[in-house]
Amino acid sequence: MQKKDLVGVILAAGKGTRMFPFSERFPKPVLPIGGKPLLAYQLETLVGLGIRKVILVIGHLGYEIVRTMGDGSAWGVEITYVEQEETLGIAHAVGQLEKVVDRPFFLILGDIFFETDRLEEMVRLFREEEADCVLAVKEERDPAAIRRNFVVLEDESGRVRRVVEKPRHPRTNLKGCGLYLFDLSFFDAVRRTPRTALRDEYEITDSIQIFVDDGYKVMAARVVKEDLNLSFPADLLELNLHYLKREGLENVIGKDVKLPPGAVVEKSVIMDGAVVENPIKISHSLIFPGKVVKRSSDVRGEILTPETEVDCSHVLARRR
Repeated sequence: MQKKDLVGVILAAGKGTRMFPFSERFPKPVLPIGGKPLLAYQLETLVGLGIRKVILVIGHLGYEIVRTMGDGSAWGVEITYVEQEETLGIAHAVGQLEKVVDRPFFLILGDIFFETDRLEEMVRLFREEEADCVLAVKEERDPAAIRRNFVVLEDESGRVRRVVEKPRHPRTNLKGCGLYLFDLSFFDAVRRTPRTALRDEYEITDSIQIFVDDGYKVMAARVVKEDLNLSFPADLLELNLHYLKREGLENVIGKDVKLPPGAVVEKSVIMDGAVVENPIKISHSLIFPGKVVKRSSDVRGEILTPETEVDCSHVLARRR
């Protein structure tokens, strides 16, 4: 297998308990952004890099991911599913892949919405500069965002010399994001990664540091413009509002949506088959497929599913 051949890997096994009540019914990676599952954008990213074979690591409510994404043909890829029975960290999930991955792999974390610039630079560094690992990074202005992720320290030649998970006192603003390109030799480092005392998990940053210390060539690519996490219910609404703004859209209205005369829709996503019974105003909101809205009061800053209604209007104040 030549180094130019790549397979895509998306990690989508997490329980996402902080997304309650949505986590009871939906895995985070299939929650909708602009009417499409988050995973669809990640598959489109991989297709843009010329990748046609994708491995999806599933766990919590994995059958919902299989039902939603199918065999991948709708997105021009061939999907293979691998189940992670225990969620013990990213490195643990990667370790489950050693028996099924036979070529270098482009890894994406399945609960993050990415906006990238020149993502192909990662592939160029891997192929032309003969890197063994390429990390997608962002020059982050928000210190809190850096402390929630990991930082990357480079030497004068541009090689990564150290990665620090969730630093309390970051020495750089070069934040690692959830996009990675690994050679198969990375599995050697994964197998030697210890379980952490702090979170009782196998951290991918520990594996990367082992890889660096072993002398492998690890490089960073400044290719991420935005990396927006799905952690809490309000994040889902914010992501949909961000999508509308990015695309210059007033609304996204799905197929077979029924709106009565006099109903007003503003800055909202209403998905297939939703029904609004009364002439109300729906603004800055997300309505899931098949939801029947019976109320006579307006909907503002809310997420409505067939099972539940969640008020996220506090996010609107942050957007002013």
